[in-house]
Amino acid sequence: MRFLKNKRLIAGVVIVLAIVAMAMWPESIEVNAAKVERGPLQVTLDEDGETRIRDKFVLSAPVAGRLQRIELEPGDTVTKGKTVVARLTTADAPLLDPRTRSELAAAVEAARAAVGQTRADFERSTAELARARQTLQRQQELMKAGAIAADALDAAETSVATAEEARKAAEFAVSRSEYELQLARARLSAPEPAGRAVEVVAPVSGVILKRLRESESIVPAGEPLVEIGEPGRIEIVADFLSTDAVRIQPGAPVLIEGWGGSDPLEGRVRRIEPAGFMKVSALGVEEQRVNVVIDFKETAAATRLGDGYRVEVRVIVWREEDVVKVPVGALFRRGNDWASFLIDGEQVRLLMVQLGQRNDEEAQVIKGLSAGQTVVLHPPDTLTDTARVRVRATP
Repeated sequence: MRFLKNKRLIAGVVIVLAIVAMAMWPESIEVNAAKVERGPLQVTLDEDGETRIRDKFVLSAPVAGRLQRIELEPGDTVTKGKTVVARLTTADAPLLDPRTRSELAAAVEAARAAVGQTRADFERSTAELARARQTLQRQQELMKAGAIAADALDAAETSVATAEEARKAAEFAVSRSEYELQLARARLSAPEPAGRAVEVVAPVSGVILKRLRESESIVPAGEPLVEIGEPGRIEIVADFLSTDAVRIQPGAPVLIEGWGGSDPLEGRVRRIEPAGFMKVSALGVEEQRVNVVIDFKETAAATRLGDGYRVEVRVIVWREEDVVKVPVGALFRRGNDWASFLIDGEQVRLLMVQLGQRNDEEAQVIKGLSAGQTVVLHPPDTLTDTARVRVRATP
């Protein structure tokens, strides 16, 4: 009887211990997993870009005048030296208000009176010259007879010379007053019809990109009328952070995406501009930017794009075809180093990892992991070394 009681007691203790052990046994953490693989890896710098015609020509008005309506529209083809882009005629004089017309009419009457006055002065000077010449003739005859002194003859000659100059001055005054009368009449008269039109011919062959002026209007000399360009000579300009631009080299390959087609286009970096500029980001942060100019590798595909189209460019700054790589979501910082959790059976082991190049999705593994191993993807903060895990089933 005592033996049965001891056996039951031992069985009860074992059951209690088993229950306590099961309660205190650590539960496994459900995690996502990813494979360490071997394959190609590339590092790109991504930015939004904009297409533009490489050579643009802004056609301006050569003279001031009345611009006739420009019938050409954006997209129309023009030929160098043949296509008439615009026509300009002489601008009409402005209309006169009653006050201005009265003032100009009074100016005409004043000019007419001035002509009469100058003509009278001219007649008087002519008469004075004739009188001085008669006096000189008499003085010469008296001088031959010895009846007068030489000073009297000199005075008569001086009077003739003075009268001649006065007559010339009166003649010039008459001419000036007549011209002033013509000027006053021209200001008062109605505007004459416009003369021959001035034709503005296309200086280069291409297409109309923008029509800066369309309707008939009065334009000054140098007013921009249209913008002409050649669609086949198209490029992309994208502004990068100056810290990224120093990593880009001329000739670097570029992937052009987000342009509207299903497949990305290829390009090459042609130039990194030497001067940067300040730009305020969407978050209000001042950034130092540098323009990078990119050429299309295939011009046939580029013709499907126009001037000012938005594209997405990915400049490849590093690429290798065979590297050990791991998703960046499996990496985290441990001090100044990188670390990852390696799945070993039902447990994880914390491994320090040495990385090389990396992009937004994958990183090159130099040391610490090997191809084919499984690591924890996006490890939770509660995960520790040697913890029990179970891999979450992928849907």
